[in-house]
Amino acid sequence: MFKQLKNIDTAFSHIRTFSIVFLIACLALSATVLFKSFRAMRQSEERIYIIVNGKVIEALASSRKENLVVEAKDHVINFHQFFFTLSPDEKVIQSNIRRALYLADESAKKQYDNLRENGYYASVISGNISQAILIDEVTIDVNAAPVRFTCIARQIITRSTSTVTRSLKTEGVLRSVDRSENNPHGFLIEHWNTIENTDIKIENR
Repeated sequence: MFKQLKNIDTAFSHIRTFSIVFLIACLALSATVLFKSFRAMRQSEERIYIIVNGKVIEALASSRKENLVVEAKDHVINFHQFFFTLSPDEKVIQSNIRRALYLADESAKKQYDNLRENGYYASVISGNISQAILIDEVTIDVNAAPVRFTCIARQIITRSTSTVTRSLKTEGVLRSVDRSENNPHGFLIEHWNTIENTDIKIENR
């Protein structure tokens, strides 16, 4: 009889051990499934879709900090290309300047007003002058507060008789603002200043 009771006790012990192991295995499996589900959900939330020329393209969202330098450089490049790309057409000039002024504060507006009052844009139109800009380098100092930038570029001014290449160096600071259709990167250039703008080459045409 004692042997039978011992066998029963041993059986209960085995069942209890098996039940505990099974419960732990179930909890571990449930935790793994929940973890993977939440991770999959976060990854799906990071996916965004962009419509380009009628086609849906998948992209991955990332934090602003990860792309701060890239977006800041692109903002500075866009501003300079809009501000300094000119054609002998008043509508083209006004369109480019308007797009540039969405990306900067009154410091850019003052430079535009000075050029306009000095007849620069009128001479571009009357002289059939085209002006393009080649960006050589944009430096972003994210360790400064506010974020500072320096832009080094070349202006190519094409006249009917000559092509002038000018060196251009500007500096300023960037302030974060809300993104919009007119300002997709969400920066505003402040205290924009031209450090250098001199002729480096003149070629006859």
